[in-house]
Amino acid sequence: MDFLPVSLNIKAQPCLVVGGGEIAARKVGMLLRAGAHVKVVSPAINEALAEWSAAGKIQHRRAEFQESDLAGIMLVIAATDNAALNQQVSDSARKRNLLVNVVDEPALCNFILPSIVDRSPVMVAVSTGGASPVLARLLRARLETLIPASYGRLADLGARFRGQVKQRLPNTVQRRRFWEYIFQGPIAEMVYAGRDNEANAAVQSALQETANSPALARGEVYLVGAGPGDPDLLTFRALRLMQQADVVLYDRLVTPEILDLVRREAERIYVGKKREFHAVRQEEINQRLVRLAKEGKRVLRLKGGDPFIFGRGGEEIETLAEEGVQFQVVPGITAASGCASYAGIPLTHRDYSQSVVFVTGHLKDGSVHLDWASIIQPKQTVVIYMGLAGLNNLCSELISHGMPATRPVALVQQGTTRQQRVLVGTLASLPGIVAASEVHAPTLLIVGDVVKLRDKLAWFEEQH
Repeated sequence: MDFLPVSLNIKAQPCLVVGGGEIAARKVGMLLRAGAHVKVVSPAINEALAEWSAAGKIQHRRAEFQESDLAGIMLVIAATDNAALNQQVSDSARKRNLLVNVVDEPALCNFILPSIVDRSPVMVAVSTGGASPVLARLLRARLETLIPASYGRLADLGARFRGQVKQRLPNTVQRRRFWEYIFQGPIAEMVYAGRDNEANAAVQSALQETANSPALARGEVYLVGAGPGDPDLLTFRALRLMQQADVVLYDRLVTPEILDLVRREAERIYVGKKREFHAVRQEEINQRLVRLAKEGKRVLRLKGGDPFIFGRGGEEIETLAEEGVQFQVVPGITAASGCASYAGIPLTHRDYSQSVVFVTGHLKDGSVHLDWASIIQPKQTVVIYMGLAGLNNLCSELISHGMPATRPVALVQQGTTRQQRVLVGTLASLPGIVAASEVHAPTLLIVGDVVKLRDKLAWFEEQH
């Protein structure tokens, strides 16, 4: 985080803008909308600034900037095309510990003016830390289409009832769920339609009903597939539930970028596993899900890939069902699909493979136990999860059971992320290639003639 996002109250506060052109006028307009008292210093000003000055909305000093102009000022914006002058303004303001922004010069700023979506009192600010103002404006334009103009009235509704709700619902979990119901349900639609009186009555009725039911809302578990690593592969439903959770239990395959999308206030509990080490045993995870849900919490169980493909999700919901706990399951893009796509390897292809099978290469007692006969089939792709530790055994067993030693194999490390790495060889050569490379889990093995297509179809590495 290069800059800390904050909201400044500058109502009736003295602010200085150095410059008299179009950009300076835009900054002055923003300060005026926020209620500031604006002083402009410039030998000449454009028509908009001149009108504001004539109307008494701003104070204009027709001169070059001097350090004395900073006396009594809270915030300074330099908006000139004179690099030396901008540097002077920045240095003088910093010496006085003032807030200073120099347009399009992040190195001279100690605060950035973001692109703003104004739905007062709701404000959404988008900033790139000065790196790309055009990108920030494009993001703002997209948000403009997603946030109704009436969101401000919805916030006003919340302000009117906030005191009552806090008084009648002393439990913070109850209050949050009450407001989520108000803001996401039919009452919000009344506000959007301009039916404010009906909305007020409906809020009053909902508050009365909730206050008369002192028990906490029943908890629930969300079993959510986080996909193979790229946050762009999350489903809309997964993201919505991630934003509602009170507590999240996550494993080691969930990337930090995905975890950052969970509701910021949610409690985070790491329950990851890796080979020969379990931070928390599966039975303990199952019981913790039950306990947290019975405490009235909305529990997010966030798993890498898909929870029902080598994710032990079935075991977890079996326990939840036995204990009478409500749950939802959200599929995720499994590692096989995501990693293969990002590596440029189609899992099926009419010329190379008419079927695909997913197996786990997890070692048990130092050996791999698979139904080799079903795997050694012509024109079939084999995807092996958790196969790194037993790679030598896997390759030798596949060869000994009849698969050609020349069969292409790809190992995908940290697939779909910026750290993705793909090693390609054959059943005979891949163990040596991996031994000569520093390879770490998570990895996925793809065995089959479809691997030959990688040179033609790979795209991810070219873009990253």
